[in-house]
Amino acid sequence: MMSAAFPQGSVAGEVSPLRLNPGASIEVNVAATAPVHLDAGARPGDYVAGVVDAGSSAATLELLKDGKPVRRFFLDAAGRSDFRFVADEGGAVLRISTKGAAHVIVRLEKRIGLSEQGGPKAKLASPIMADLAAKLAAGERTDAFWRMVAEKGAPLVEPGPAGKATVTFLARGAKRGVRILGAPSSDHDPMERLGNSDVWFKTYVLPSSTRLSYKLAPDVPEFPGTERERRVAILATAKADPLNRAPWPVEASDAYNQSSTVSLPDAPAQPWIAPVGAHSGTLSSLTFASEKLGNARDVTIYTPPDFNPADPETVLLFVFDGREYQSKVPTPLILDNMIATRVIPPTVAVFIPNIDGDARATELPGNTTFADALAEELLPKVLAATKLTGNPTRTALAGSSFGGLASTTIALRHPEAFGNVISLSGSYWWHPEGTDPARDNHVATLVASTPRRDLRFFLSAGLFESRGGGRPSILETNRHLRDVLEAKGYAVSAREYAGGHDYLVWRGALSDGLLALFGTKGNRP
Repeated sequence: MMSAAFPQGSVAGEVSPLRLNPGASIEVNVAATAPVHLDAGARPGDYVAGVVDAGSSAATLELLKDGKPVRRFFLDAAGRSDFRFVADEGGAVLRISTKGAAHVIVRLEKRIGLSEQGGPKAKLASPIMADLAAKLAAGERTDAFWRMVAEKGAPLVEPGPAGKATVTFLARGAKRGVRILGAPSSDHDPMERLGNSDVWFKTYVLPSSTRLSYKLAPDVPEFPGTERERRVAILATAKADPLNRAPWPVEASDAYNQSSTVSLPDAPAQPWIAPVGAHSGTLSSLTFASEKLGNARDVTIYTPPDFNPADPETVLLFVFDGREYQSKVPTPLILDNMIATRVIPPTVAVFIPNIDGDARATELPGNTTFADALAEELLPKVLAATKLTGNPTRTALAGSSFGGLASTTIALRHPEAFGNVISLSGSYWWHPEGTDPARDNHVATLVASTPRRDLRFFLSAGLFESRGGGRPSILETNRHLRDVLEAKGYAVSAREYAGGHDYLVWRGALSDGLLALFGTKGNRP
């Protein structure tokens, strides 16, 4: 241990500071009028940490830059005091001063250079990727790895803990990076680069019941702009994974209009989406011109084979996002198959399209005028066209996202018209302007504060819909609404899927909702 004292009145630059070395302590005698200067020997970017023990004396420690104090660590502190900083240009000289003569011990605990910094490398969750990392470290190339991927397809699926699988998404040869649109985190997750190779990857440990669709976006443009502008730039390069063998839809015009899919071994069956030779229902068009809304659109009506409007068991189903629920979710085919196997009764479906994106964002979330237009204008028009008799216990609203939200709020406003709700990933984070979403789940509050209606609900949400983007998430708000509905005495069937905000999931959830609310004897879950 070294012992030294500076001449009375010394300042940095007049006397060379004492040098501190990592792991070593020095003792200095400090006079009231003669601060002591210590050099931590740090370069710019170095992390420095240490401790000063002033005993019963009152000591002050400062960091100097070019001879002037730029940071005070502590003032008139007795006993042991810690200090830590990152060195800047201009050196790393410390100044100790005391109110009276004092014997002070200083120990430099750490001095970590910039090149040594960085957290410990995480263990790769994928054994395949860990093996590749070891081979790259030994000087091997990635050619054999990519041949294996071309043979197996991507993403790579390996065993995980009980009920889980290790899933690794891959991309090759990007210059700046790759993002996953539709990642299990519900965010646009960035991939990691494996060393300096041409392998980009991201590994997740997922439930073995996972089903999801995704796109890969290499080298997403980076530019000044709003957070939303920079976020949606992912759409400029996002396209189907060229290594994935399960594209969707298969007949898409190009890779940019196509997604890739993952269905792990325990993903719930979707038995109603494939043609099995069932007789097809009939599609017809009906113009819905609304005086209340001041607009018009054509709705599509599906009537089942051998349709009998006098059958009291017939279900009347209104579906929001009508175009998407005839394409991404093949609802007519689903109904053909389910009706043919008699798991549900004959069902008439009315597909309500959006006039455009702005109209959707205005009409679906909590719009009482739109609710009144459906109950008082569209419903009577459909009943007249189909010759059905209105029966709320056999009438349902169905939709996903804003469509799920609309299904619930419209039924709550008009239970005399619509007695059933199929809500798929309903956007219950939505709240009227001027209310606080963090404190008020608007729809749950509406349910709690109004008399119970004669309604039945099927609610679904994805386990990967847990990210709220600064607001309560879809998963969280769906669970909250479920609990409030049950507490209020409503009949509720709720289901969660290992998936995200995804039509690939909803094409199965829709049939699950139909079974839950209208399944024939022995066919309800």
